[in-house]
Amino acid sequence: MTPLSFEFYPPKTDDQRAQLDRTAARLKGYAPEYVSCTFGAGGSTLSYTSETVRHLKQKHGFEAAPHLSCVGGSRQEIRELLKLYRAIGCTRIVALRGDLPSGMGHPGDLRYASDLIAFIRAEHGDAFRIEVGAYPETHPQATDALSDLRYFKAKVDAGADAAIT
Repeated sequence: MTPLSFEFYPPKTDDQRAQLDRTAARLKGYAPEYVSCTFGAGGSTLSYTSETVRHLKQKHGFEAAPHLSCVGGSRQEIRELLKLYRAIGCTRIVALRGDLPSGMGHPGDLRYASDLIAFIRAEHGDAFRIEVGAYPETHPQATDALSDLRYFKAKVDAGADAAIT
């Protein structure tokens, strides 16, 4: 059977937090394998992401996977995030390159999702199950289907465990 997961956006207001709780309670009945929580462009929702992951685990009993983007982050910043995620009991990460914010010239220390995956494996071995993005009809920035497939293969070769679409 195909695993089911749901993606949440981190709430920023009390009303949004209440909506997240109502939605999580309704979706729990579908018994998802895990839920994930997005990570804003350039880390703009970083504290919200970690707090939402913690909340979804503690209050709703979900296995919760934070999205982790390498865009704009240094190895040290990513290292600290991974340490935090392990400390709050995360065993799964959704590893993404992330979208480059408008005008951002340098993407950070790690250029591609495959670089991020290799970094996670080097730092934490198999402590995290790593999910990656896959694009059945190619990534919007792909030059062609073959190059898109090569990028996907690089993610798998770097240590990805599974892909989400």
